[in-house]
Amino acid sequence: MPIKKNFLTKPKAERCILVGLARADIAASEVVDYLNELAALAETAGACVIERFVQRKSAPDPAFFIGRGKVEQLQIFIEENNIDLIIFDDELSPAQVKNIENLINVKVIDRTALILDIFAAHAKTREAKTQVELAQLNYILPRLTGHWSHLSRQVGGIGTKGPGETQLETDRRLVRNRISRLKQELVKIDRERYIQRQKAKTFIRVALVGYTNAGKSTLLNMLTKSKTYVENKLFATLDTTVRRLYLDNGRVVLLSDTVGFIRKLPHHLIASFQSTLAQTKEADIIIHIVDISHAYFEEHIKVVQEILHSLGLVEIPVLLVFNKVDRLSDFNILKSVAIRYSDALFISALKSIRIDSICTRLTQMIEFKRFNKGKTINDSS
Repeated sequence: MPIKKNFLTKPKAERCILVGLARADIAASEVVDYLNELAALAETAGACVIERFVQRKSAPDPAFFIGRGKVEQLQIFIEENNIDLIIFDDELSPAQVKNIENLINVKVIDRTALILDIFAAHAKTREAKTQVELAQLNYILPRLTGHWSHLSRQVGGIGTKGPGETQLETDRRLVRNRISRLKQELVKIDRERYIQRQKAKTFIRVALVGYTNAGKSTLLNMLTKSKTYVENKLFATLDTTVRRLYLDNGRVVLLSDTVGFIRKLPHHLIASFQSTLAQTKEADIIIHIVDISHAYFEEHIKVVQEILHSLGLVEIPVLLVFNKVDRLSDFNILKSVAIRYSDALFISALKSIRIDSICTRLTQMIEFKRFNKGKTINDSS
């Protein structure tokens, strides 16, 4: 009996290697953690990580980022192990990508391109798709020259005039026109969202923020008894989810969850996701969720704080919540963190440990705000 072809079979995973640059001011353990995160991103995108390489260098090489000699060493490994893709942990210039690809003849991408690819795969709504496409086009625009083999003669002089130059300018013009249309579309979407948010102004608004995979969606589900999509992957959630949260005193607040933050988050994404981040910008209270079980949770805190600061959200009261306490094997860590962050809460969203403490603290913060207008809610803690 003939075997029927399964059209739902997933395409073969690309075999990839990861490359990081260890500068003098970065600890070796930190570089390893960067590559662990890059590996998680690569796996989220569907790649199979075969090996990791770290080049210690005081500064990036302008032509090959890690130096021509190191790239030539990688070429040997690539040929011996059938590698399809190289992913660099830092953003590469168009010239660096071109130089490396010419030397090793496999696809080369950087961390930014990888994150954009993941966002494109996870975007479901019209808003998210528009925002991701805008970020992708802003990233691609300065790199168009590397996408066209027939443009390799764009160096000037005799024999270089003709359709190649015209094609490049045409492509750039098309991309710029598309970017303009997408920006107009986002303005329209934001206007619609603004009307919806105005209708909800009678409610106190609370926004969940945190490093990606810190457990924000799990917490949202636990607090609001909802069934928001949750997966143990980076950037499982892109679109803003808003649910009603009923506090003990009968007050109803609107709790929102949106895209998680990450180190080296592409500025194209931050710029494109302004309409999504509007829920956070207009919040009365921000709940900052931190995965306390992660070895570098304090750096994650710093990353989130820096992004909030760049968005101009320094005036909004923040409730710091350490999640995943159930994963701690050494409870001395918990004691130490509790001393350093005396106003923070410690919970496990997955195991529903001390979840009620969040509602209690929110009630206190809201009541303090009502009776102390002009002061920050954080003063209540």
